[in-house]
Amino acid sequence: MWIKEILVFSIFLSTPLLMWSQDNYEIQVYGSETVPQGCTMFELHSNYTINGFKDTIDGVWPTDKAIHETVEITHGFTPWFEVGFYQFTAIDQGHGFAYVGNHIRPRVAVPQEWKWPVGASMSLEFGYQRKEYSSDTWTLEIRPIVDKQAGKWYFSFNPAMDYSFQGATHNQGLIFSPDFKFSYAIVPVLQIGLEYYNSLGPFSQFSGINQQPHQLALALDFNFSPVWELNIGYVKGLTAYVERDIFKVILGRQIGKPKQKESQPPTQ
Repeated sequence: MWIKEILVFSIFLSTPLLMWSQDNYEIQVYGSETVPQGCTMFELHSNYTINGFKDTIDGVWPTDKAIHETVEITHGFTPWFEVGFYQFTAIDQGHGFAYVGNHIRPRVAVPQEWKWPVGASMSLEFGYQRKEYSSDTWTLEIRPIVDKQAGKWYFSFNPAMDYSFQGATHNQGLIFSPDFKFSYAIVPVLQIGLEYYNSLGPFSQFSGINQQPHQLALALDFNFSPVWELNIGYVKGLTAYVERDIFKVILGRQIGKPKQKESQPPTQ
């Protein structure tokens, strides 16, 4: 059905606009697959900043020894369309437990029936974070996702772009924040890999290397069941512009029974 292709490609091609792509609330390189139609994925992102910023910077409270807990709920509406909702919270020294903000993230994927050689999808994440926890309060992230499973190897590239509607980087325009992941299946239920996160700065003029938040994570992905997700990683900051050491855990559980695919596959 041409309506399906028009919707998918219109979102893929509508990539103008965007702030920092990943922060220490949701440290993840996305895969291209969406949640199956009729199912809901519940995820808890738990991040502990072992060695972070110890001073208030641009009005943002210190992150050293902070615990960030994010609840992500994603529902699959069709085989190629999902919507995710995020609730951000923080526990830090001197402020205790606090509400941080909310985001919403619709995403479309290229249907498997098109038989592309790689997986591909596009997410748009929009939302609010309190100024005490983020120098940009209202932001939009546009995240193209391309991945590939090649035997025991897995690759994913997220050339994300960020835009701030309100906050410190509002006047900088689009900011390029590429993420990358590759992993290897040691055994069928365990993959070990590297995840890379960065924000190069605005497209008009990239920031200097010392002002870019380069991060490299050693991560383990456990695949005990198709309805469970477990990612554990140690994130190392490579520049002075980002937290130096973070321990992260992503635990997810999918509920619901996938609906059968449409009898009429989309025509490319």
